[in-house]
Amino acid sequence: MAPGTRTVCGPACSAVKECIHAILKEKLANVQYIPEEMPQLTKSLSETIKDRLKEEGFDRYKMVVQVVIGEQRGEGVNMAARCFWDADTDSYAHDVFMNDSLFCVVAAFGCFYY
Repeated sequence: MAPGTRTVCGPACSAVKECIHAILKEKLANVQYIPEEMPQLTKSLSETIKDRLKEEGFDRYKMVVQVVIGEQRGEGVNMAARCFWDADTDSYAHDVFMNDSLFCVVAAFGCFYY
């Protein structure tokens, strides 16, 4: 059973990435890294991104959004994810935001409900 609705794969991946980028730019432009405030900010960002992606019309998709925020100290960071999914219908998009105080990495995974 192939999805008959809008899919996350293909051109929609760039639309999802643009959506994530716009939210990060809007919400983090002037934010300073304050450790006590980051747990609430990551939760808020993930909910905002997930809700906005649902509004984009990806019916029958489960959206999983992962947000990581860290202090900008000039050090490197590596992230990885592994998923078990249908390569024909499931996909992901990610974006990175940085300012002088913090970095934020967002990965949004879209998995089709059969």
